[in-house]
Amino acid sequence: MKIHILLIGLFAAAQAAAFEKPNIVILYADDLGYGDPQCYNPEGKIPTPHIDKLAAQGMRFTDGHSSSAVCTPSRYTLLTGRYHWRSPLKGSVLNGMGKPIIPHDRLTIAGLLKQHGYATACIGKWHLGMDMPSPLTGGTIRSGPTSNGFDRYFGISASLDMPPYAFIENDRFTEPPTAVKNLLILSGPRPFIREGPAAPGFESVQVLPEFSKQSVAWIRQHKDKPFLLYLPLNSPHTPLAPNAEWKGKSGLGDYADFVMQTDAVIGEVMAAIEEIEATDNTLVVLTSDNGPASYVGTKVSDDPKNSHERGAAIADLEAKGHFPAGPLRGYKGGIHEGGHRVPFIVRWPEVVKAGAVTDQLVHQADLMRTIADILGATLPDNAGEDSVSLLPLLKGADKPVREHAISARNVPALRQGSWKLILAPDRQSKAKDSPPVQLYNLAEDLGETKNLATAMPEKAAEMKAHLEKLISEGRSTPGTKQTNDITPVRF
Repeated sequence: MKIHILLIGLFAAAQAAAFEKPNIVILYADDLGYGDPQCYNPEGKIPTPHIDKLAAQGMRFTDGHSSSAVCTPSRYTLLTGRYHWRSPLKGSVLNGMGKPIIPHDRLTIAGLLKQHGYATACIGKWHLGMDMPSPLTGGTIRSGPTSNGFDRYFGISASLDMPPYAFIENDRFTEPPTAVKNLLILSGPRPFIREGPAAPGFESVQVLPEFSKQSVAWIRQHKDKPFLLYLPLNSPHTPLAPNAEWKGKSGLGDYADFVMQTDAVIGEVMAAIEEIEATDNTLVVLTSDNGPASYVGTKVSDDPKNSHERGAAIADLEAKGHFPAGPLRGYKGGIHEGGHRVPFIVRWPEVVKAGAVTDQLVHQADLMRTIADILGATLPDNAGEDSVSLLPLLKGADKPVREHAISARNVPALRQGSWKLILAPDRQSKAKDSPPVQLYNLAEDLGETKNLATAMPEKAAEMKAHLEKLISEGRSTPGTKQTNDITPVRF
């Protein structure tokens, strides 16, 4: 009897300890610019009250970066803690039926948390590849989120403007894609049709509200167990699909309306956390996979017959005083700051001081080791190779946790302190003979207007050598040397 009572006591203690682990919610916006939330851009014209509230309750990072200026590579890095350019994915994105790029034996943050007793869910846009069944209308979808550490998945395979146009739950379509959908894409100089299989009842305007509904339900169902909710949103990426409640609310066009609806979804998720009385012990991260698209505001239609109108193009938004990239140069797809410096907010009331702001350099790769640090776990050498812990910053320290970081879009950009090196000429330079490299001091020139490569060749050479070391070591953190999957692009 005494042994039985002792075992019950130990089990209860273990359960209590488990409940002390923080819930983790990662809100991953799609193409949300550094200048879109008003907490980053007080002069911005799009109301974002819920994002602003999250920042007021937590810590706002002003120098936070995605791994790439496009989405698939950034998602790989966020989930694995490894720079995407070490994988076969150099810089492009997958299509909706692309093959999976995360090997089953690669540890993800979901896999790590699952090892420590967490319930794990991915609800949203995956865009890291899946093995689709043949025929597409039946059978099991393999090598998706549930093969990468997630207990549950509900979402879409890739961007909302990529077929198959259908919801997926775990490893099957919720409604078989037996129809064909023609989506008119107006997001460039030449409109085109993206045709593909679709579930008959699937409509773009359903997607964001459904992600919110599914996320809130997941939170409510897991109030008695630590959980990870990874919510990669489909917004405000095209197709711009604000529903009737939000369409026209901004007065700035569909893009601004969609940002406002995205903000509202974030508010709904925060309200669900509050409802289960888990606010204090829930670590919430809000960030974006890359910067805003240069074509933001361009309308993408579900009905090519009835919608050839463009919404407010970026020039129109800027003319009205809203700059989606804020003070940064460049947009999605580019190597300058506007492509990969993104909103980055962490709220964790038990640890993070409300209203904190830091200009320390951080990277989305850092979530892996931060979570490991919180759990008291040691990562194996072949996991989180480019991840450093943000926990000291979250606890209030104001010293650098990383001396360098790399974001890449076809070619890498190395940050070393305030210095930034790009081993490529400035294609937009007005100079007739642009130097073959770019060197900027972001502390003095955040807009990257003064290329110092010619004036400071020694600094450029020093950083180039350091970049080579970070590439060749297969990792940028202490540990056993690793092997890159491919030969990374340098120049």
